[in-house]
Amino acid sequence: MATLSGGDKLEKRLQEIGRNLGSKAELRVGFLEDAKYPDGTSVALVAAVNEFGRMVHSKDGDYFQMPRPFFRDMIAKRSPKWALQLGELLKIHDYNVEKALALMGEGMRAQLQKAIQTYAGPPLAQSTIDAKGFDKQLVETGHMASSVDFQVTTE
Repeated sequence: MATLSGGDKLEKRLQEIGRNLGSKAELRVGFLEDAKYPDGTSVALVAAVNEFGRMVHSKDGDYFQMPRPFFRDMIAKRSPKWALQLGELLKIHDYNVEKALALMGEGMRAQLQKAIQTYAGPPLAQSTIDAKGFDKQLVETGHMASSVDFQVTTE
């Protein structure tokens, strides 16, 4: 016959973990509402135009600015590992949801910044290259990449 002791400690610990995991929390990663260019233009708007493309009307004629799906590509490439990473962070940080989500946010921010900096999709128009002075896509001043942020909210 085997005797187990310490069940009250285990029950107390499981209740504590349950309370931590039961709190409602949300992680948002990307271009938050307050991110603006110096002229007041929303960084989220510029990112969306690059992500999905748009019709451009100019004196030289209308054309379609090709989508540059840096955000969707990053999610497709990186998201399969996010659940496991979050699980590991929860274990390492004693099931502190806010801490684990903040660390996930830092990692996802870095992944999105890298996706912007390394994106190589449809080539830029020659007029864009001439205006910028180089042919790197999604990068002109670096403001979009440096504006990537995250936010953790809890109830």
